[in-house]
Amino acid sequence: MYSVNLPHRIATANTVATTNTSLSDDEGIPDSDMSGATNILLERLQAWKHMCGYLENYVTTMQKVQRSQSKEFEKVLKTVSEPLKEAHHFNQSKDGVTGLFDKLRTNTEGLVNLHLETEKSLKTTVLPKLKRLRHGIKSKAKEIRHGASKGSKQVDKAHSTTQKHIEMLGQYTATFGSATGGKLDSSHDPYLLCRGTNYRLNKQVTEENNRLHEMLQVQNSFSQFEAHILETVRNVLIQIFQCMDAQTAQQRAAYADVVGAAQKFHPGFEWLDFYLRNESLLLNPNTAPRSISNATFPNQDHQATKALIEGTLERKSRAVIRGYSYGYYAVSPAGYLHGFKDNDDYRHDPTPDITLYLPECTVGHLDGVKFSVKGKDVSGGRVCQVFAPSSELSFKAYSKDEAEKWFRESGSGPASPTASPTVSKVTRDVHESFPLAQTSTEVSLTSPTPQSQQKEGLMAPQTEEVAAVPTPNPEIS
Repeated sequence: MYSVNLPHRIATANTVATTNTSLSDDEGIPDSDMSGATNILLERLQAWKHMCGYLENYVTTMQKVQRSQSKEFEKVLKTVSEPLKEAHHFNQSKDGVTGLFDKLRTNTEGLVNLHLETEKSLKTTVLPKLKRLRHGIKSKAKEIRHGASKGSKQVDKAHSTTQKHIEMLGQYTATFGSATGGKLDSSHDPYLLCRGTNYRLNKQVTEENNRLHEMLQVQNSFSQFEAHILETVRNVLIQIFQCMDAQTAQQRAAYADVVGAAQKFHPGFEWLDFYLRNESLLLNPNTAPRSISNATFPNQDHQATKALIEGTLERKSRAVIRGYSYGYYAVSPAGYLHGFKDNDDYRHDPTPDITLYLPECTVGHLDGVKFSVKGKDVSGGRVCQVFAPSSELSFKAYSKDEAEKWFRESGSGPASPTASPTVSKVTRDVHESFPLAQTSTEVSLTSPTPQSQQKEGLMAPQTEEVAAVPTPNPEIS
């Protein structure tokens, strides 16, 4: 007889470990179980698909952030969208403040569009690659699942056929060996059944080896397929980098452009341009400062503002041990005797320390250079004036003539607003120093005037006997 070389099953981890323990006399050679390899490969593809989904979500979120950033920069653009208020104060050329804000407005608008372009690039360039990759992974898993199912069915069918012949062979070999064995049908001849079993077993092993070969091809293709996945992921990340790098470069260029425009400013450019355009309205730096000596105001030279007599007097203090103290005194046409510490109208407000209303006072007798006035001090408020006690104030002039002048003016009462002054008076500049007990009023006494006319403030007709008195300088007041 000729020998037949039957195909050999390729051992796997499962068949080697289980053949000796699971094989029985009535079973054929068990098929190799490759479901474990199929499941772990499918699980790995699922892991790659999830990885791709994570990256796809990452890019999608970046896309949304870019759109959101575009809207935020629209808010920034809105702050400089309107022209500058009072823009006419600035130079209107591109090298001025107005040009700087035009550039700032243009570059901010460019940043708005830049984020929109980045969002569009991520959406149209990067995301489609990730979606195609994820679709490829799903197709690969579907292909493996379909191939494994088809191969498993073919192997299971061949294994079932082989198993039936092995069971039939066992049945009829037992009948042949029994003591009561009879005639067997030719189709049940153990010889034919054994050869038929060899045929079917060979077909089963062939199906198993074909399936094994297909699974090995699928398994070996994973290395190349995963390399494709990683290459795609790397290209995606490179494109993300290129998009963001271009965006960063353009942002930097926009801000650098604004800074460059600001650095071109000359520190005095805007002011010089403004000064030249508004020179007629601005102050002349060469303008001399005003002097109080040249200042005038209404009623400055009214007769009511000129003292009848003023100068330095000594007044006896109420305290016995202090004696006399100097002060500056004036008798106004309104009938008041005012006392001041000095005659400076500029360093502080000239508020009198003491004020006597002469018509309500009693002017005492003249004793050489001394005279006295008795009455109430009305320099305070109305309440103080009501409760102010009446007191006698003693004064001392520089000379007897000066004392007579003060005595005469103090007792003359208020001057008539329509009458002419009895004498002409020359008032010194307030900046001039006053000699002790010397008044600033020079009076001509060559023609005596009756006492009644002096009290009324009337003046006798001028005769040749009355000396002319110099007219006061209007600039000295």
